[in-house]
Amino acid sequence: MATLVQAVRMALHYGETHLGVTDVFGEDVGAPLGGVFTATQGLKTAWNTPLDERGILGCAMGIAYAGGKPVCEIQFCDYAFNTIDLMKVAGNQRWAGAGNFDMPIVMMTPNGAGIRGSLYHSHSFESWASRLTGWKIVTPSNPLDAYGLMLSAIADPNPVMVLLPKALLRAKGDQLLPGEPADYDELCRMIDAPVGDRSAWEPQWPDLGPHFVPIGKAAVVREGHTATVVSYGRLLPECARAADELRTDFGYTFEVIDLRSIFPYDWDTVSRSIAKTGRLLIVNEDTEVTNFGEHLLRRAVEDHFYDFLVKPTLLMGKHVPGIGLNQVYETNTVPQYDQIRDAMRDLAADVA
Repeated sequence: MATLVQAVRMALHYGETHLGVTDVFGEDVGAPLGGVFTATQGLKTAWNTPLDERGILGCAMGIAYAGGKPVCEIQFCDYAFNTIDLMKVAGNQRWAGAGNFDMPIVMMTPNGAGIRGSLYHSHSFESWASRLTGWKIVTPSNPLDAYGLMLSAIADPNPVMVLLPKALLRAKGDQLLPGEPADYDELCRMIDAPVGDRSAWEPQWPDLGPHFVPIGKAAVVREGHTATVVSYGRLLPECARAADELRTDFGYTFEVIDLRSIFPYDWDTVSRSIAKTGRLLIVNEDTEVTNFGEHLLRRAVEDHFYDFLVKPTLLMGKHVPGIGLNQVYETNTVPQYDQIRDAMRDLAADVA
């Protein structure tokens, strides 16, 4: 089974082969590196830019205005803060032009903690991104969704931000991509560049097929009646693992929802689950205070005040300027598995 970063690479290849992608670019995106996380190795349209995030996004907008379909990468989401003014302009264009001027850009960027990246390589960007009106924001938690969300992002006429969980980029999926060989070692031989001299290397792409995950559609990854857990990105697999453990140990059945899209988001799926369970936990790793989860919590209270059996809960990162390099700092800054499991157990055991 492909890793998440391999799925992104194959989606980009499918995009430049079948969906009209004209350019894939960013810092170290082209040869010989093919991206810091290898997401762009072997792509025929990949090229390198200067270390200039504003220039990268501005160039993507220019290519889109000229009729192209670009995919740009901000090397880490931590470097995207100095592009927010341009993101605002990109998000305005279709609305301001009454739909007459498309802005089909995809901006992908690694997001979140979990790699011991320290102060400038551990930010979560989804709460900032959710305030950028005109953008669609997606974040996968597994390789198949990464492939499908990337294809949908490429096909969309709006600017789409793809937040890739840093700590899951090397995680393998449990489902094959369409056209992916079943032998993982064979896949690696086909599409992973060798270490050392790559001057004569060419990828041997599988015969990949389409798989579009609709933007704005959540996935119910565990069904249950005890409580609803809403998460996305890096912490979604931890929520699912905790649900499995608590079912075995206590008989609790949690309905775990992978939001997948930050905006537009699938409120219908979340709302139906809250109405069924009467208990809600939202989990993410972004810092508290104007956390995107707070928006979901506000809407849940407004729509389901009389459905709740106990107070809804939000588990999130601490409101600190950054995450220290020492693993103790990171462990005590963003939610960890034990905290997620305990929060779920406490929610289930809370007396109505």
